[in-house]
Order: sequence, then structure tokens, then C-alpha cells
Amino acid sequence: MWIMVIGVTMVNVQPGKEKDVYNAIKKIKNVREIYHVFGEFDFVVIIQANSLSELNKTVDEIRGITGVTKTQTVVGAEIS
Repeated sequence: MWIMVIGVTMVNVQPGKEKDVYNAIKKIKNVREIYHVFGEFDFVVIIQANSLSELNKTVDEIRGITGVTKTQTVVGAEIS
């Protein structure tokens, strides 16, 4: 059995930092997709990792980007 952990992370950023944060997130290893959205959050980021630990490290990396003010993550798993 093989398990892949999928995270959907919603990200808020400081006004005016959207482009810089977007470009920084796109460079992160486990990030598969990023969408600029309108509403409570600025971005929705799809993360694909081999373990929950790896997913957490990726979210921590996103949180460490200058301009990121808040994240919220929902975690799921794909089992093969």
C-alpha cells in the first residue's frame, strides 16, 4: 500500500506582496498548484507530499515567506 498526503493550504498575504509571495511559493518543492483567489484568503496552494511530516515542512516553508500573514491547511490522503 502506498499513501500520498495532499494538503490544501489557504494563504493570506500583506497588501502589495501578492506577486512576491506567489513567485516564492511556486519555487517550493512539493507545491503542485497555486491559485490566486478572492475572498477571505489570497491564495490556495495544493501540496503533494510523501508523509505528513514532509507536508508540515512545506507549510512551514510557506509560512516563512516574507509577506505571508496567515495560513490554514486541510489535509487528506490518497491511498493506492
